[in-house]
Amino acid sequence: MYKIPNLGPLAMDKSKLQKGALAGDVAVVTGGAGNVGLGVARSLAWLGVKIVIADVTEEPGKAAEELINEENEPGTALFVKTDVTSESSMKKMAQKAFDAFGKVDILINNAMAMSLGASIFTSTVSQLDRMYEIAARGTLIGIQLFVPGMQERKHGVVTYMSTAFCHPVGPSNYCAAKAAGASIMMSLARELGPVENSGVSAFTFLPAGVGFPRSVPPPTPEMMEEFKKRFKDFKMPAMPGYEGNIPAEDGGAALAYCIVHAKELHGSGVIVQQAFRQMDWPFPKPETVQKADFQRIDDMALAMLFSFTGPGFADPKVPLMPIGRRQS
Repeated sequence: MYKIPNLGPLAMDKSKLQKGALAGDVAVVTGGAGNVGLGVARSLAWLGVKIVIADVTEEPGKAAEELINEENEPGTALFVKTDVTSESSMKKMAQKAFDAFGKVDILINNAMAMSLGASIFTSTVSQLDRMYEIAARGTLIGIQLFVPGMQERKHGVVTYMSTAFCHPVGPSNYCAAKAAGASIMMSLARELGPVENSGVSAFTFLPAGVGFPRSVPPPTPEMMEEFKKRFKDFKMPAMPGYEGNIPAEDGGAALAYCIVHAKELHGSGVIVQQAFRQMDWPFPKPETVQKADFQRIDDMALAMLFSFTGPGFADPKVPLMPIGRRQS
């Protein structure tokens, strides 16, 4: 029998959210069979949400379904083996979700394959293509399958697991593919318009340092050798507020909190630490938590973000203004 690795206790009692607060909602979590995907699936189930685990791995998926049903009640979770890059596979998963629960209110685009990660010079074209298919194509398919129904009911949340724009140690191809998915999400927020009108909220969530990424599919021996060479001198720094990595259950609670507050986050990018601070989270090492944060990026600057990176011209001919969001 498959044993879920690094499984810890739920952390929702620290979230200050009311148990069952989202009762009646249904969520699809892609890549929900492990790590932060499973963490948020379990957290949402605690909030009363029915869960569809859409994952390409069968044994972990079945184990995740069984775990959530044990923690809540039979019928809370349904695992559907799904390849998010396949339109037919996603459509079959959507039909099973509708047959089981009648609707989908929450879409969490979490699936990815970090085992394909590599630097610009070592990445194969097929590695980049596969990651792009998961991050961008999978996200697009999911949005097209589920968001129209949310719009009809004027009730829904779409979120996406983003990552660093320029990863300090790699993998660069992973960051590039993730950036494409994040761009789709920001464009979706614009196309939906004000949440007061559409009833649908869209935002991205950066689970920095949460859990231990799975390898889906398992890496080849050649890939593992490359990982060992690239990271032989790298030591993962402790996350702010923690001794090391953030448990997946804590990260799941943070994203669940954001989903409850999705209306105010529409069109935003949020990092896990921001959610923790909003919850007054009891950090294991509170002395290491940042006491300040960056300003939000002005919408016009966001639309042209790539043109504002790096040092630029040494002698700009016009005055420079802050890139933070303008006050109106």
